[in-house]
Amino acid sequence: MLSIENLTKIYHPGSSDEVHALSGVNLNVEAGSFVVIIGSNGSGKSTLLHSLLGTVIPTSGNIKIDEQSLIGMPAYKRSRWISMVFQDPVKGTAPELSVLENFRLASLRTKNKGLSIGMNKNFKEEVAEKIKTLGMGLENKLDQMMGSLSGGQRQALTLWMSVMDDTKLLLMDEPTAALDPKSAHQVMELAKKINQEMGITILLITHQMKEALDYGTRLLFFNQGNIERDFSENNKPSLQLMDLQGWFK
Repeated sequence: MLSIENLTKIYHPGSSDEVHALSGVNLNVEAGSFVVIIGSNGSGKSTLLHSLLGTVIPTSGNIKIDEQSLIGMPAYKRSRWISMVFQDPVKGTAPELSVLENFRLASLRTKNKGLSIGMNKNFKEEVAEKIKTLGMGLENKLDQMMGSLSGGQRQALTLWMSVMDDTKLLLMDEPTAALDPKSAHQVMELAKKINQEMGITILLITHQMKEALDYGTRLLFFNQGNIERDFSENNKPSLQLMDLQGWFK
C-alpha cells in the first residue's frame, strides 16, 4: 500500500549547516498495519512523516500509495488519502467553531463546498454517534466551542476528524505527549479502533515505550536518518531492553 524508495532529505545542502535528515530510507508498509516509529530526537522520524504529508520536499527518492507516486503532488491533493494528528491538540481544531462545525470542516477538507452545506440532522447524528464511542459525554455538546474543551478531548476529536473522508494513511506525531495518562490512553485506544475496524494504516511516532509495544504491529527504530532495526509483531524487544539500550535518548 505504502512504498518508500531510497528517500533522502538534506537540509541546507552545501553549507556548513548541512544535515542529512533522511539517508536513503526504504520501507514497504502493508495496508491496515499499525507501524510505530521510535528513535532519538533528530533521527529523522518527523522528517519522514512530513515528507509523506507533503510539507517537506524530499531531496531525492520516491513515495507511492497504491503504486501512485506522491512526489510533486500538492499537499492539498494528498489530503484525500493522508491525514496527520500533531502533538499539540490546538493544531487539529478551530477553537472559535463548535464541535459540530469542526467536524463539518474536516469532512469538507478535500471538497470545494461551503461550511453550511450538509449540516443537517443526518450529519449531526453521524457525528454524535462517532463521538459517543469516546465515552467522554461530548455527544451532547456538539454546539459547544471547541476551544472550551480540554486538550485530551480536543485530541480525541481531532483523531476522529482526521478519518472523516477516504483516508488511507493516518500519521500521528507524538499525539499523546501533551496529555495526561487517562486522556493518552483514550486517544491510543481510539487509534487502535480506527486501525482495526476501519482498516486505516497508521504510522505513529512516540517516545512512550509502552505505547510502542502495546499498539504497534510493527516497530521501526530510526537512527541517523535511516531504519536501524525493524521488528514485527512476533519479535518486538522487551520494554527493559529498550530502556537499557537508551533507544529514546
